[in-house]
Amino acid sequence: MRSDVLIIGAGGAGLVAAIHAHSAGAKVRILTKDYPTRSQTTMAQGGINAALGNVSEDSIEAHVQNTLKSAHGLANEESVRFMCEQAPTAVHWLDSIGVCFSRTKDAKIAQRTLGGASAPRACYAQDYTGLKILHTLYDRVLAAGIEILNERYLLNFITNKDETNKSYACGATVLNIRTGEIENYESASVIVATGGYSRIYHKHSTNAIGSTGDGIAAAIRAGARLRDMEFIQFHPTALKNSSILISESARGAGGHLLNSKGERFTNELAPRDEVARAIHNEIERGEDVFLDIRHLGEAFIDEELPQERKLAKLYENVDPIYELIPIKPVAHYTMGGIEVDKNSQTKLEGLFAVGECASHKVHGANRLGGNSLLELVVFGKQAGESAAKHAKKFDKKIDTTIQTNTTNNFITDVKQFTNQIDFYQKRKIIGNIFYDNVGISRNEMGLKAALKAIRQIQKEIPFMGPRDKSKLYNTNLVEFIEFVNMVELCEIILVCAISRNESRGAHFRADIPNENDMVYKAHTITWKENDVLYADFME
Repeated sequence: MRSDVLIIGAGGAGLVAAIHAHSAGAKVRILTKDYPTRSQTTMAQGGINAALGNVSEDSIEAHVQNTLKSAHGLANEESVRFMCEQAPTAVHWLDSIGVCFSRTKDAKIAQRTLGGASAPRACYAQDYTGLKILHTLYDRVLAAGIEILNERYLLNFITNKDETNKSYACGATVLNIRTGEIENYESASVIVATGGYSRIYHKHSTNAIGSTGDGIAAAIRAGARLRDMEFIQFHPTALKNSSILISESARGAGGHLLNSKGERFTNELAPRDEVARAIHNEIERGEDVFLDIRHLGEAFIDEELPQERKLAKLYENVDPIYELIPIKPVAHYTMGGIEVDKNSQTKLEGLFAVGECASHKVHGANRLGGNSLLELVVFGKQAGESAAKHAKKFDKKIDTTIQTNTTNNFITDVKQFTNQIDFYQKRKIIGNIFYDNVGISRNEMGLKAALKAIRQIQKEIPFMGPRDKSKLYNTNLVEFIEFVNMVELCEIILVCAISRNESRGAHFRADIPNENDMVYKAHTITWKENDVLYADFME
């Protein structure tokens, strides 16, 4: 089952990469553990940033500077500048393939202001921007005849070594969830587009249940390096009882944040780390916090924010036209991910990464709202074209024997694990530990306690095996492997967070509240050698 370019993940990043790799002449295959329309891309409601020149106060340079400021010194200016310069082209490309952006009265693409932006820059489609982009991309992929295989769960990447003993990626081993069979997919190039890892926070996350960091865990096992894993963005406005996202577009439209006394306590359009911390502090003082959009009026809300009204009514039983929306900050986006170079290639030759699972050094310590959709379009194109170019020159052998044996042994061993401990309960416990100790406010004692708990759970994994030993549609097995991946990433996140003895962006240490540029204006890099985890700070 060989292809030129194999893409793991069918969200926005994977689909953009597929379209451009296909356009470059590559034979493309997409594997996804779920279905494309269930991708996390649908949760990017607020908009996609681009300085289109529609307002005099905005420019590409302003976009660059807003992004760098939000990143707190950890973004690479060259990468940021490339992304921002490509933004207008990216949006016009989306427009040209059929994304139904909202329009101004003179038929221009409508734009709104999101947190940390100096001008209305986010191009939007009501408050369904990510959803409409994703569906349009999916239509284009289907129209191009690109193969998509659903319900294929990534286990590991296939790697071989050349005559100089250098490793290269040449495919992936997956579990066919429907049949229970292990399948090998050989490919000259592989693109990881599996999304982030915010579901580690369990119920304290806006993310879909599948955001478990599988591609990131597989990448570090294969020999790639990870970057800045401690930086996890908390969205300020999730519904209090369900953690369902209420888009930043509600604040961009003029929504207010109020405490129990009815007082506004922060600048609603400050960068996300600042707003989330301000809300967290109010809650710590015993206050409830609310989003107030009543003053925007029913006509505006139904035209520009229809999804927010539906979500508030459905999950909180409040109608925001008449009532306050109870909210809290929860884990939303992971700035850390697989280290890639200027061509979106990882340290492992032939393995590329894009989207939330990748670190292109454009988000740094705190992502600017509206840049996630932009990143996946700009770098999705780059990754697709780079992978296609690499595939054309690929002349190495592909031997799947070692990986097949390793994977089959792993699955056999897992099914022999006992089930004395319920891993679902442990998953919930980890979510609470991370929300309390590795959340908006951190300190050394809490981080070290969390690491101790995670390492104890690592020892107990052989006693937490899946109850279901069947072959067909064994979702219990899949969820267990997801859990193992999350535990692996938990250790990495904590090692990085403990090592970074400062506060920077989304990594706020209450015991060390200031930035330390002399030591920590650098990226945390993690990798594994012979299953041993290493970490260091690098420029």
